[in-house]
Amino acid sequence: MTRIDFHLVDADTLDYGCRLVRKIFRARQHVVVCCDDPVRLKAFDEALWTFSPQDFVPHVMASDALACETPVVLTTAADALPWHEVLVNLGDGLPEGFARFERLIEVVGGGEDDRVRGRERWRFYRDRGYPLEKHEVGAAERR
Repeated sequence: MTRIDFHLVDADTLDYGCRLVRKIFRARQHVVVCCDDPVRLKAFDEALWTFSPQDFVPHVMASDALACETPVVLTTAADALPWHEVLVNLGDGLPEGFARFERLIEVVGGGEDDRVRGRERWRFYRDRGYPLEKHEVGAAERR
């Protein structure tokens, strides 16, 4: 059964997402980043190139021919993907196909609308018996 972690972030979710994906990549795990908003996903793609001048996180869109060879894949829909280890959801909705992954990390922003949508997803997973953990992410943990 998929393990689900909620990371409640009090600042920029894209910056936090970059640092989270870098950490997963450094742990030599494959990661799929899903976002149901194509504009936000594009912004995340650009942020991965620029968030740290010392780090390179190899990533491609799921439609790219190199997706099967790249450890970080970005998509708007988490289906028909090469990897099923870690799924990071930067979107507002439930990522399709999340149950195929070993682990799902929900990144929830600090805005009231973000928290409301995060609570809806929490209830959805809880009501279906998924193991859940919540992590409050403060400024010291974002580094």
